[in-house]
Amino acid sequence: MTALGFLYPGHSAEDDYPRMEQLLGSDVRVDLVHTDGGEDAYRVAAGRETVPAGRLALCVEELRLSGAEAVVWASTSGSFRQGWDAGHAQVRDLARAAGMPASSTSFGFVHAARELGAARVAVAAPYPGDVTALFVDFLRAADLKVAGAHSAGAEGPAEVATWGEDELLALVRAADTPEAGALLVPDTALHTVSHLPALEEEIGKPVLTANQVSVWEALRLTGRRVNAPGLGALFTREPIVQV
Repeated sequence: MTALGFLYPGHSAEDDYPRMEQLLGSDVRVDLVHTDGGEDAYRVAAGRETVPAGRLALCVEELRLSGAEAVVWASTSGSFRQGWDAGHAQVRDLARAAGMPASSTSFGFVHAARELGAARVAVAAPYPGDVTALFVDFLRAADLKVAGAHSAGAEGPAEVATWGEDELLALVRAADTPEAGALLVPDTALHTVSHLPALEEEIGKPVLTANQVSVWEALRLTGRRVNAPGLGALFTREPIVQV
């Protein structure tokens, strides 16, 4: 049994995690701890989304008691908004507090794109344009080429948590570009897991979404690679044809 731990802000799309646990099979357990209420709006001025030290200690202690072998800070915007170096510092602090390997959703996107060999990516973000630009900067700091980026301009997580397949399909269609080997959909407030096959069929290439890459990143930290076709190309290692 491999036990994975996640620190998740708010209560937007946490039901994606038990769904992924079912798709991964009986020897992977997904444990999720809520860190706080999350943000009501997407704001660059809010800076890095942080967890108070006392609350963090309680969260990681709960994950340790559950037997988690790795922990991921499951907030995309909370892990990229201060940039690449601050993102690394955030993960180091989390690993020190948790006493186990740690990462974040933003680094999950980077590692997943590299796993698929996608040197060029496109970004389909629910955020306002200024927040999307910070995510693009983070990806470029990782030496990923961003072929295009689309911002839906949503006000906040509460809004995007209500989006279904139609909204997601419109989002990926608006962002896709022929030069991109994969399409990245940030924000763990989006329900995407049950829609991954439809999204990939729509644009004919791998789609990486925030909750999906968070779980993949936790598995990577434990040295596991799981074949789960229901979770998209990332979990089947389908090759990408570079353009």
